[in-house]
Amino acid sequence: MDIVTPHGPAEVRLDGPARPAFLLALTHGSNGGVDAVDLAAVRDVALGLGGAVAGVTQPFRLAGRRAPGPPAKQDEAWLEVVRRLRERFGDVPYVQGGRSNGARVACRTARDARAAGVVALAFPLHPPGKPEKTRVDELRGAGVPVLVVNGDRDPFGVPDAADAADVVVLAGERHDLNRDPASVAGAVEPWLRRWAARPATMAGTAGS
Repeated sequence: MDIVTPHGPAEVRLDGPARPAFLLALTHGSNGGVDAVDLAAVRDVALGLGGAVAGVTQPFRLAGRRAPGPPAKQDEAWLEVVRRLRERFGDVPYVQGGRSNGARVACRTARDARAAGVVALAFPLHPPGKPEKTRVDELRGAGVPVLVVNGDRDPFGVPDAADAADVVVLAGERHDLNRDPASVAGAVEPWLRRWAARPATMAGTAGS
């Protein structure tokens, strides 16, 4: 699914039932893709709960850039993707998330996206070695319940338990959260389950 945004095209890969219990949109960090190990673990959990998952490659990555550019433009592009996804799936619970820079986008746009919750993987609390340049306001300002999953060895810092609805810190993990995907899945599964109450209809698939 290709979506034209005000700042270039985005690419969306859809997995799951056509009539899901919930919709989860996930996106990548500034120098990665939607196939990152931790994102894949979350995707599999959501699919197992009857959700549909949209893996979103943002315009800057699709254009081959590593830097996402101004946050306002990145957020505007993301919200256009969300609008199109919600048109397609209708009135089902909508959750959004991402890893690293994608987690920041998901938090910043949660209110405008009318998200029920946010999954923030490896939220980059501050640049490495610069704790004074904190991004905690993005996390606290999401306006919806946020689940943070970070590694205890993340050089970008670890949010405090008071900064989000739930903060799970995984021992031995760094920023990439790729050492033990099962632990990432285990942290996310009970949190996503709250939106899985409505049984999914497996009459068709969402396509890709």
